[in-house]
Amino acid sequence: MIEAKGFGYNPVLPPDVYVPDGEPHVFGDRLYVYGSMDSAESNSYSSTFYRAVSTGNMMDWCIHDQSFHIKDVPWANKKQKEKYDTVDMGLRNPTPQYRKLLREMHVPIDLIPEFLRPKSINFGAFVKEKMLFAPDCVEKDGKYYLYFCLSDFSEGVAVSDRPEGPFHSVTRLPCNGIDPAVFLDDDGKVYYYWGQFRPSAVCLNEDMVSFDEKKVVSHVVTEEEHGFHEGSSMRKINGLYYYIYPCVFRNEKPTCLAYATSESPLGPFKYRGIIIDNAKCDPQSWNIHGSIQQFRGQWYVFYHRSSDNSRAHRRLCVEKITVHPDGTIDEVVPTSIGAGSPFALNEKIEGYRACEVEGGAYISGDELIMCNKSSAIFRYAEWDCPVEAQLETEGEGTAEIYADGKTLEQCGKGIHEIEIKVTGDIKIRSVVFVKK
Repeated sequence: MIEAKGFGYNPVLPPDVYVPDGEPHVFGDRLYVYGSMDSAESNSYSSTFYRAVSTGNMMDWCIHDQSFHIKDVPWANKKQKEKYDTVDMGLRNPTPQYRKLLREMHVPIDLIPEFLRPKSINFGAFVKEKMLFAPDCVEKDGKYYLYFCLSDFSEGVAVSDRPEGPFHSVTRLPCNGIDPAVFLDDDGKVYYYWGQFRPSAVCLNEDMVSFDEKKVVSHVVTEEEHGFHEGSSMRKINGLYYYIYPCVFRNEKPTCLAYATSESPLGPFKYRGIIIDNAKCDPQSWNIHGSIQQFRGQWYVFYHRSSDNSRAHRRLCVEKITVHPDGTIDEVVPTSIGAGSPFALNEKIEGYRACEVEGGAYISGDELIMCNKSSAIFRYAEWDCPVEAQLETEGEGTAEIYADGKTLEQCGKGIHEIEIKVTGDIKIRSVVFVKK
């Protein structure tokens, strides 16, 4: 276990720990997040193992020991014999966005019909090694059930006596797809959701590891009606069911976390809007995956940001949100402070806390890499007196710093959005605002 003290700011974990696809749940007096693990050694999605992370105060985090490994999946190194048709993966009848976005999908290339395969793709790169994609977890009768999927679309469930694992006793589920989600309703029934483009849903049997295939509800939400791409997540607030998912309605790629609501866990669901958009977190920003969770009286949205000018190396982030009595959720912007308070005078703001970048800038490790005519945003800093900025940098060029669009000399006291604009090539390690 690794303890990350004081990482309440975004990203919430150390800069070399990549936990995307975060599903938050409260078990006991702690909040746990279950996600994929992007590898620090490669620029590809996911890896062969999971590690849960948890917090008791939204500021200090524990990165638990390995909770599950693909080597514990009995069928992982075998060719699939079972062919499940309980989910429409969008292959036989492609969705409107499918053809346009085909190269960006998680779909294993050997499952894509020949006539749909783009000729420029290096097929071999997709099938060299199977990976664990996004998981989810639920507690039932003192047991914790981890639902997982592999990059070959197979799905399964493992069990533990502890929320952080390790998980064992693996059972394969009778379905194919990615990004499973699990939801425990107030009446004790447990629902399972899975799939891309047009996901499916079903009520699990009492054993938590099986379901009646005849009761599967197909197309519980769709790309056409809801902008659904992948990454199902279910919540219930004040009797209303919330389907949380990455949405393609904006930017023509799944950088937005959206929500739809229903009076039933199996729908029909009505599209309600966007909660957060991570399109500007990295020049190569491609997807978002997360959910919402209430903890100690406050609602939060959990999501990830890409880094290293790539679609991988995705970092866990969090923002405070408001769920209104009428069921709506206000859209929030990505911030640098996350669950914390605005940066104060004399407080070091590390370069990798930048929440938006443009013009070719990107986050790498613990630095903000900026090129000529690029810019970066930090939200938020607070001061009550005239200030000046002190930057720790490397490289040749100049940096101009603005607060709410004004120069520091023009900006008064309050909470401010900071923008850094650069001429030249500069690495920014940190910025500190001090009394002038």
